Amino acid sequence: MRGARGLVAATPLLLLSCLLAGAPAAAAPSPSPSPADGPAQPSPPANMSTVGGERLGLPGVQIAPLAGAPALPESTSSRAWIVADAETGDVLAAKNAHWPLAPASTIKMLFADTLLPKFDRDTVHKVTPENLAELGPGSSLVGVKENLTYTVHDLWLGVFLRSGNDAVHVLSAMNGGKEKTVREMNEHARRLGAADTHVVSPDGYDAPGQVSSAYDLTLFARSGMQKPDFREYAATVRAQFPGLVKKDKKTGKSERETFEIQNTNRLLTGTPGLEPYKGLAGIKNGYTSKAGFTFTGVAERGDRVLLVTTMHPEEGGVRVYEEAAELLDWGFAAADRVEPVGELVAPRGARDGEGKNTDDGPGGEDAGVARPSGPTASGAQPSSGGAGTALTALAAVLAVLGAGAYGMRRDRPPGAAAARPGRGPRRPAVLGSPENPGPAEPPRRAVDGPDGAGGPAEPGRPGSPADGS
Repeated sequence: MRGARGLVAATPLLLLSCLLAGAPAAAAPSPSPSPADGPAQPSPPANMSTVGGERLGLPGVQIAPLAGAPALPESTSSRAWIVADAETGDVLAAKNAHWPLAPASTIKMLFADTLLPKFDRDTVHKVTPENLAELGPGSSLVGVKENLTYTVHDLWLGVFLRSGNDAVHVLSAMNGGKEKTVREMNEHARRLGAADTHVVSPDGYDAPGQVSSAYDLTLFARSGMQKPDFREYAATVRAQFPGLVKKDKKTGKSERETFEIQNTNRLLTGTPGLEPYKGLAGIKNGYTSKAGFTFTGVAERGDRVLLVTTMHPEEGGVRVYEEAAELLDWGFAAADRVEPVGELVAPRGARDGEGKNTDDGPGGEDAGVARPSGPTASGAQPSSGGAGTALTALAAVLAVLGAGAYGMRRDRPPGAAAARPGRGPRRPAVLGSPENPGPAEPPRRAVDGPDGAGGPAEPGRPGSPADGS
């Protein structure tokens, strides 16, 4: 009996052993990510827009290299990026180009492209408390104060250089309010072919449902850089901004103070550990706690002008600029050694010369030449051949886009020099200022605001540049 009971007791174990022996080995469970690894990175949608070409709607890196093409930078960690030829619209390479992501302050490019033509730069506006009532906590500010007057030119300097949400809200109020401005921005995005973009807040402050894509941001930059004022503001390194009104103790007269503001675009101004990028002519950087870091830039080298957008790199700090610079370097080296994987589409009406994206002034010898009134990257880096050369080329390249040049493509063998139809001889851009021709000082670092890419500016003083904004 004892033996029988032992056999009965052992039977289940024997059966289990037989079953396990005959069954295939089970796959080892995937290790759970440790807290040190951080949260799992999101994946791009399986189905994205195909505006500009089928390949641009595919997830992952899209590139069509020819013989001798250099390899893409291995260290690029941005969730989405794009490198495109500003003249032809050819997309040289891209990664998740149509992934809708939080854009941060790079959406201010669309804000400027929508509103810049509406107001004369010399128009004066007195700021009311209502103009600044809807600013989000932690917003990046240039230092606009209620009950004081500012010109439209002052406000645009605040938008482009300091990414000032206060300046954005004042201009929105002048335009009829936030809701009207947001509606017009979304309408303008549709005209430009930007199907991934939905604007909720005109300043780029984090808002539910507010998204754009690397492709769309590049469209906004290309459209904006056709406007002389946009080019001017995007390339300005430093400027004087109106401060408080104070009474002189000796004379008894009230005088308006000014303070210096500097551009937060680190590829334009440089920062410790990061040199200004040669040939860069702007455009816009951004940061919020949800969006992380975003950047769109335009640069000229030789006879070529490239656009780059990078969104959400894995690291913070200056990494978004480093990745943009690496992609620009690759683009200039690879432009004639890759087949385009897509194109930047023309805005509605551009092929018939009816688009709103041409220079506002009449044609002539100086038409399309940038005309900054304050110190710019050219003055800041006189030996770099930087923004001055770039803006001259951009003025010539981009001014023709609204007249039907979107359909133009270069047909040439790889490595052949690019012909530039309709391009006259280069002239130096009208940049810089005799009053302040020296280099820009390295920006002072500041702690980023929680949701607005930088803390508020102190009253009557420039706010120290945040790492994004």
